[in-house]
Amino acid sequence: MNLDRKILICYNEPTRLYNNYLGKDISDDKENVDLSETDFLKQIEEIQRILARKYLSVDTLAVNSDIKTLIKKVNHYSPDVILNFVESVEGVSNLESYIAGIFDLMGIPYTGNSPVCLGNCLIKSRTKQILNSHGIKTPRHFITKLNKVPTQRELLLRYPMILKLAREDASIGISEFSVVNNYELLKQRLHYLYNTYSQEVLIEEYIEGRELNVAILGEQILPISEIRFDGLPEELPKIITYEAKWSPESIYYKHTTPKCPAPLEKKLKSRIEQMALTAYKTLECRDYARVDIRLNNKNIPYVIEVNPNPDISPDSGFVRSAAAAGIVYEELLYQLTHLALQRLQYDTQAAI
Repeated sequence: MNLDRKILICYNEPTRLYNNYLGKDISDDKENVDLSETDFLKQIEEIQRILARKYLSVDTLAVNSDIKTLIKKVNHYSPDVILNFVESVEGVSNLESYIAGIFDLMGIPYTGNSPVCLGNCLIKSRTKQILNSHGIKTPRHFITKLNKVPTQRELLLRYPMILKLAREDASIGISEFSVVNNYELLKQRLHYLYNTYSQEVLIEEYIEGRELNVAILGEQILPISEIRFDGLPEELPKIITYEAKWSPESIYYKHTTPKCPAPLEKKLKSRIEQMALTAYKTLECRDYARVDIRLNNKNIPYVIEVNPNPDISPDSGFVRSAAAAGIVYEELLYQLTHLALQRLQYDTQAAI
């Protein structure tokens, strides 16, 4: 029998903010869409179908910048819990945290992370400051000002370096050209990113080594997944590009293979898990997040990213780690919903 709860699945209405998401010049205009958004859209109906097996009513709502309509529709549906899959508003990632804030102001529990956590994790330099202040290693970095090229003296970083958009996720703008080995290539890459995305850039020392994803559900550390780059042409840097995540026909997608659980010596595994959980708590994550870590050639771990509300498409890394822990996809969705329902019950009891 279905539980007497109404569930509303909110997701961002797919749109096109940039002319290019891949981080390199291409000729096929079909690739000039945000595949990270359109790919997940295909899963919404399946998620609704799964949750409808357990809950009284399950509906969906695409979110755009028409906030008055959003509030009106949410109030009309009057959900007990919102599954918050909103990652941007009309392509603007900075607005992700604002939507969570609206749900807070409306007093409706929602799955995933708070506005403060979402905002802090989106701004990569702020994430690093918070982590570093708690003794968590991250690669040394420099944040540019828009359209400004720092001098080599200002950088104080060692090559190779990797360049990323300062306030984006889903690997938007990251390609094989993101890793540079000299100052001339760095300047070229900066100009390209400025011209294409009109955004500040994070320049950081590139950690050459194993890449690990640590998925955390509640406060349960799921089996660690490793991204293998076996078969990737030698001249290409071993990184997770936009194509590696979203373009099945690309070289990067075909040669970035997950292995879960990752083969790790017991002491190193424990160290990585502790670092990931500390990062999770330090950034005030809740419900679920993924901490991405790189090991250097001395097996020293560095946190390169903290991803609150990570992708939970059926073929995503988070879902893979959950499956390795014995949590099937349906159960993962139920657990996330239950975590938000617990907040509803707590709020109800507090009001009494």
